Amino acid sequence: MSGTLKPILARLAMAETLSEAEAEDAFGLIMAGEASPAQIAGLLMAMRVRGETVAELTGAVRAMRARMLAIDAPAEAIDVCGTGGDNAGTLNVSTAVTFVLAGLGVTVAKHGNRALSSRTGGADVLRALGVDTDVPLERLPAILRDAGCVFLFAPRHHAALRHAAGPRVELGTRTIFNLLGPLANPARVRRQLIGVFDPLWARPMAETLGRLGSETCWIVHGQGLDELTVAGDNQVVAWQDGAIREWTLRPEDAGLDRAPVEAIRGGDASANAAALEALLRGATGAYRDTVVLNAAAALIIAGRVRDLPAGVAEARGALDGGAALASLERLRRAAPWPHEWESA
Repeated sequence: MSGTLKPILARLAMAETLSEAEAEDAFGLIMAGEASPAQIAGLLMAMRVRGETVAELTGAVRAMRARMLAIDAPAEAIDVCGTGGDNAGTLNVSTAVTFVLAGLGVTVAKHGNRALSSRTGGADVLRALGVDTDVPLERLPAILRDAGCVFLFAPRHHAALRHAAGPRVELGTRTIFNLLGPLANPARVRRQLIGVFDPLWARPMAETLGRLGSETCWIVHGQGLDELTVAGDNQVVAWQDGAIREWTLRPEDAGLDRAPVEAIRGGDASANAAALEALLRGATGAYRDTVVLNAAAALIIAGRVRDLPAGVAEARGALDGGAALASLERLRRAAPWPHEWESA
């Protein structure tokens, strides 16, 4: 490319699509700070109106991965996260799932952020639970080793995205960047459970991860939520063994009763943290069942169990036996918040 987005913008204005290499170059220019805010906004909206392709999504992710601050992690590490954007204001599910999995010995490199479209993001609730989400980057592999899980705060690992922050705020609508985060885990995990705000994006995201070398990934959406829910039917698109598979997952498939989404409505960081810790200490109800369902899916992805009922049994055991709570306590010790000098 010539170092400017103008030729690309001219093509996008004609509703043309970009190849994977062209998309990687274009987003590389954006992340290098070599595109103006007007050019960035024009590219994002042209792609949004026409509809982003798998090739464009793959190229953009490659550009993002090439510039992220990565960490070393075991090959078997897994991520559980969502795109956000469902505006449902629910309790924190994937963060709770992290502790269930870590309690069962599954290494979790959890990618996440503060609240953007919800009231309480993963970083917010972890701070309220006494976990530092801003530790020195060089300490993250040791925390992952010692605690069995770690939180990878997205803005620290993807600083190059700051160049698109202004245009994204000004546009005030969903763009391709809303899909990129879960596809660019800084630990380079190859097994993921990803919730998506719109089921129309499940297959393109699964195909993208397949192109990028993932092993096993489920992209899920449930009743308007970017996670699996016990409120009704869930859509699942999985990449596994080099192929795409799609199906409808029902709570009954896992032996769980249905409950309305309203049963897991959340609040601010303190309220959600209190609910999460109560869950780890034995609280029952729809929140527990939702976490158990998502943990069961993650255990299949991790290769620990063969089906959902087996995963549910494992997840319940981690909660009832205290292993999930113990994983939170390990993370608190490895990355305490507040620090002594800040609480004095």
